[in-house]
Amino acid sequence: MKPSICLLTAVLFAALPLRAEKILLVAGGAKDAVGIPATEARLKEPFGVDFDRAGNLFIIEMAQGNRLLKVDAAGSLTHVAGSGKAGFSGDGGPALAAEFNGPHNLAVLPDGNVLIGDTWAGRVRKVDVKSGTVTSLTGYEVPGEKAKNSGPYCITLDFAGTKLYLADLTRIHELDLVSGKCRVVAGNGKKGRPEDGAIATEAPLSDPRAVAPDRKGNLYILERGGNALRVVSPDGKIKTVVNATGAKGGTGDGGPALAATMNGPKHLCVDLDDNVIIADAESHLVRKFTPKDGKLTRVAGTGKPGRGTLGGSPLECELARPHGVTIHRDGTLYITDSYNNRILKVVK
Repeated sequence: MKPSICLLTAVLFAALPLRAEKILLVAGGAKDAVGIPATEARLKEPFGVDFDRAGNLFIIEMAQGNRLLKVDAAGSLTHVAGSGKAGFSGDGGPALAAEFNGPHNLAVLPDGNVLIGDTWAGRVRKVDVKSGTVTSLTGYEVPGEKAKNSGPYCITLDFAGTKLYLADLTRIHELDLVSGKCRVVAGNGKKGRPEDGAIATEAPLSDPRAVAPDRKGNLYILERGGNALRVVSPDGKIKTVVNATGAKGGTGDGGPALAATMNGPKHLCVDLDDNVIIADAESHLVRKFTPKDGKLTRVAGTGKPGRGTLGGSPLECELARPHGVTIHRDGTLYITDSYNNRILKVVK
């Protein structure tokens, strides 16, 4: 190809507009029913979602619902587990009769079964999807009277699906799902701001609300009370990467992440490029931390609470306390817009 033709081709491609992102509804409507399209079905305080390998979407509802729901590939919503009544009962019996108590998060195992962070019950529950039964995992348990302040607020699998990370507002635990052994990987049980370079297990944390590993052996910890994102490197040392001061706010997008502020962030996940997606709940934003350049950018939300119109740019869509973010294996971002009782996705 002649140089002039190559130049012309490059100019033409550069002139083509990039495909704009859109934010769309996945689940959440006005009808109090199941067995109907998920976009029409009413959700009751959804807090998180995850996928199985068949592409089914599972939704966990917090205290207003105490249910596990499923959206299949056809878009139909069904009720999988949880009677809707708050409590701790039903192990060994039918999943639909089991009681959960304020579950905040979930994780789907490689075999398709679902783990639930049954937060105020202080346990991790397992739903066998095929048999329709519920059990509790051994190795991690918080006594009932302490569960509300230190139950499993976030559970996240490693990429092999054999280790479960748990955030319980004081420490980060790693539960080996093969051996059943549990160990602390961050936090000394005291509340405070960790010093950069400190040994993670000897450092204080300020209300660690969520945890997620990346593919390089790093472990990211999101603090609600500290309004910060920390990272534990493979050598076990911790440092702050978002919001060095810990000040409340929703500022700093597009600039250095250490200079940015957050307000009560609740959940995080790692995308296909090992960037960290953050549900900055009380800022009503979804944001992205990019480790390569150390910057924080806005992904969705305007910073004002509201029920934004769908079908347009995610940056122009108001959210209301998003409590969950999940990356599908195809790279699509799913947002749990909790106080609007809906699940959204960002597509191109």
